[in-house]
Amino acid sequence: MSMTEYDVIVVGTDGSSLAKPTVARAAWLAKQDDADLVIVCAYSSLSRRDEAKNVATLGGDARGGEVLGRAAANDALTKAVAVAAENGATVAAALMIEGDAAAALIDTAKQRNAELLVLGARSDVSFVERLLGTVAREVVDRAACDVLIIRPRQSGEIPVPEDAAG
Repeated sequence: MSMTEYDVIVVGTDGSSLAKPTVARAAWLAKQDDADLVIVCAYSSLSRRDEAKNVATLGGDARGGEVLGRAAANDALTKAVAVAAENGATVAAALMIEGDAAAALIDTAKQRNAELLVLGARSDVSFVERLLGTVAREVVDRAACDVLIIRPRQSGEIPVPEDAAG
């Protein structure tokens, strides 16, 4: 079996503590293969009224792990681009996409003809995540390219940033 080099690598970022090692690994691989790196940050934005309705209806925010707001997504992308540059990768695009993270990653990989999709994932998932699924599980199930999952070095919750209130 021969290994092929990657020409385009897509990496997801959410600004969490797992984002830096995830982007660093993708950037290292991109540098090794002289591949273009495409960084994607999907985010969600709900009005305060819709967010309050969501919390009241579901008994909590079901969007756990999502980047909330454009400012938080922009910050996550800025940090990811800096990490990629530190690791010598050529960043072909840094995309901020409103909507579902798994769909954003899969669609971007398809549109860019990526051969590899890199994302971070916790190994311990909540009951809600087991019922509804995780971004990593959906990407692995639906992606038409190789998928590399980066795990955190330490267990525990990985907070995802959101826009400051007010």
